[in-house]
Amino acid sequence: MASLDNYRVFKTDYAGRELVIETGKYAEQANGACLVRCGDTAVSVTVCMAETPREGMDFFPLSVDYEEKMFAVGKIPGGFKKREGRASDKAILVARLIDRPIRPLFPKGIYNDVVVVATALSVDPDIAPEPLAMIGSSVALSISDIPWAGPTGSVVVGCVDGKYVINPTVAEKEKSTIHLSLAGTKDAILMIEAGAEEVSDSEMVGAIMFGHEEIKKVCAFIEDVQKQVGKPKREMEFYHIPEDLDKAVRDWGYDKIAWSLDTFDRQEREKRQADVEAEILAHFADVYPEKEKEIKDSVYYITKEIVRKKIFDKGIRPDGRGLKEVRPIWCEHGVLPRAHGSAVFTRGQTQALTTCTLGMLDEAQRLEGLDEEEEKRYMHQYNFPGYCTGEAKPLRSPGRREIGHGALAERALVPVIPSKEDFPYAIRVVSDILSSNGSSSMASVCGSTMALMDAGVPIKAPVAGCAMGLIKDPETGKYVIMTDIQGLEDFLGDMDFKVAGTEKGITAIQMDIKIKGISEQIMLDAIAQAQEGRRFILGKMLECIPEPKDHLSDYAPKIISFQISPDKIGDVVGKQGKVINKIIEQTGTKIDIEDDGTVCIACYGDISAAERAKAIVQSIAHDPEVGDMFVGVVVRILSRVGAFVEFAPGKDGMIHISRLSDQRVNQVEDVLNIGDRVKVEIIKIGEKGIDLKLLEKYE
Repeated sequence: MASLDNYRVFKTDYAGRELVIETGKYAEQANGACLVRCGDTAVSVTVCMAETPREGMDFFPLSVDYEEKMFAVGKIPGGFKKREGRASDKAILVARLIDRPIRPLFPKGIYNDVVVVATALSVDPDIAPEPLAMIGSSVALSISDIPWAGPTGSVVVGCVDGKYVINPTVAEKEKSTIHLSLAGTKDAILMIEAGAEEVSDSEMVGAIMFGHEEIKKVCAFIEDVQKQVGKPKREMEFYHIPEDLDKAVRDWGYDKIAWSLDTFDRQEREKRQADVEAEILAHFADVYPEKEKEIKDSVYYITKEIVRKKIFDKGIRPDGRGLKEVRPIWCEHGVLPRAHGSAVFTRGQTQALTTCTLGMLDEAQRLEGLDEEEEKRYMHQYNFPGYCTGEAKPLRSPGRREIGHGALAERALVPVIPSKEDFPYAIRVVSDILSSNGSSSMASVCGSTMALMDAGVPIKAPVAGCAMGLIKDPETGKYVIMTDIQGLEDFLGDMDFKVAGTEKGITAIQMDIKIKGISEQIMLDAIAQAQEGRRFILGKMLECIPEPKDHLSDYAPKIISFQISPDKIGDVVGKQGKVINKIIEQTGTKIDIEDDGTVCIACYGDISAAERAKAIVQSIAHDPEVGDMFVGVVVRILSRVGAFVEFAPGKDGMIHISRLSDQRVNQVEDVLNIGDRVKVEIIKIGEKGIDLKLLEKYE
C-alpha cells in the first residue's frame, strides 16, 4: 500500500482567497508534482526530465501541455468518441502562458527533454485555472531535482471602475478595461499577455506593477515550500563550447565575421555570413575534428556579440536604421475583388495579406471548453507558410506559434469591433504572411485593420502594432530599446515586446524575454517608445485608407437586424419550421432568430428581399390592430360577399365586396382573383374575424 508519509499541505493568502498546494500525494514518480487548489478550482502539474541529453540537439527541448478535462465543469465532450481530443486553441494559448516565464530560467546548455503537464481537474468559473497552472509549474519545478532558477509567480489583473483587481471574477471581467496575464520572479517581470480597452500607457504599467506586488508574495510562498519539501538539484554537466576552441575561432575568425556583418543589405549579409562560416569550418576541420556544432556555436556567439556591441555602442542596427526608426512602409487595400475586404501591409521585408469575410451571426465559431463562453463572433486567424522565409516546406496545420499570433492580433482588434446590435455580422479575418523578417504578428494587426475598413466594417478606431526589442548589458545594467525589430534583432536580442493600440491607447501587449526579467523602467521606456512607433505607422495606414468604406462589398451578405417578442418566436418558426421555411423559400433569404427575439435576415445583392422577409416576420409577430396596413395574398373568394386575404402566415381577414371599390361591384371577380397581391388596412377586429379594406392591388 502506498505511503502518505511525504504528503504535505501548504496554504497562503492569494489576493483574498486561500491558495492551497498539496505535494507528496499524487504522481510521485514524476521529478516534481503538485496539486494547486483555490476555491473549487484544482489544477494538477507534473514535470519530468529525461536522464540523458537528446542526441543532436542544438536547442533546449522543453515541452509544455495544458489539458482541459471536460469533467472539470461537469460536461461530456462532444463528437462521436465522447472523449477529449486535440488540444483546443485556448489550451494551446494557456500552454504558451506556462512556457514563456519558465523557459528563460533553465540553465544554458541543457539538452535533456523536459516535459511539463498541467491538467485542469475542477474549475470554478470565478477562479480561473490558468494562473494556478502557472503557479503549479513553478512549484513542481522548484521542488524537483531539475536545475531551474525559479520560483516564479503568476496573476491575472483587471481594472474595474478605475481600480485594479487581482484574479477578477466573471462579473468583474465583463466590466474590466484591462485583461492582463502576468508572470515574474520576485525581482522582475518575465511575461506579459494583455488585452485592453484603449487604456493609457500609465494605466497599463500601473496594472503590471500592481500585479507584480502579488507575484512577490507568491514567490516567497513557493520558496518556503521548496525549503521544506524540495529535492536537491541534480548535478549535471551542461553543454559548453571548449575554451580553447572558442579562443581559436575568435582569434582567427573575428575580423572575418565582423566583415560579413558590415553591410545593410540583408541578402548580401546572409551570403557573406554563410561564406564566412563555411570558411571557418573548413579551416578548423582538421584541428577540431567532429566539433562542427561547437565551431558553429562559437561563430553564433561572436556574431551576437558584434551585432549587439554595434547597436549598444554606436546605435547602428543591422539595416542601418536608428534606434527609433520604423522600416519603410507601403500598403494597399481592395486587392482581391471577390473578397469582402482585403489589404496588404508591408513594412521592410515583412508583408501580410489580410482578408475579411462577413457572415450571419449563426456562423460564429462554436467553442467547447472550460469557459462559459460558447461562441466567438470575431475570428482572427494567422498563417505562416514556409515560402514567407524562403523555406521549401509543405503546408501544415497551424502550429502553436500561428495560434498564438492569431490570438494576439484578435485581442488587439476586439475592442474596436462594433457590437452585434450595431453591426449584426460574424467576422472572419485571415492574415497570410507573404514575407517575414520580424514583427509579422504586428503586420497582421495593421493589415487586418485596413481589411476591416475596406470591407466597410464600422470599427471604432484604427489599430496598429509595433514590436520593440531590447539589448541589455548584464554587468552594467545599461540598455537600449529598438523600435520595429527585424528578424536578426529578435534572434540576437533580449526581448520581443509587442504593443498594439489606437491613437487613444493600448489594446494589446505581449512580452517575451530571454533574460531573467526586466525592470519597471525598461517597461515604461519600451511602452512610450512603442507609442511613437505606433502613431507613425497609423499615419501611413490612414494615408492609404483614411476611414471605413460607407458600403459593403456587392459580394457580402446584406443583413437586417430587428427585435420581436420572444413569445412570438414559435409563431414565426411554426410547427416543424414550416412557417419560417416558407418565408425563406418565398424571399430567397436566410433567417436566424436568437432566444432573446433578435431576428437577423440576410440576402445577397438587392436588399429588398430581406426587407420583404422582415415585413412578413413582423406581421406574424405583431398582434393586429385597427389601422394596421399589410401586403397580403387573396386566398379565397365568395363571389357576392367578399375576398379573404392572408396578410400574414396563419392570419387572414375579409374584404367585403362593398370595400373593394368606391363604385358598385357586382361580383368580387370583377376586381380580384385568387393569388392577387394586395395592400389592405384593418378596419375592424371582431369576434367573427378581421374586416379589411382594399388599398391597392399589385399587378
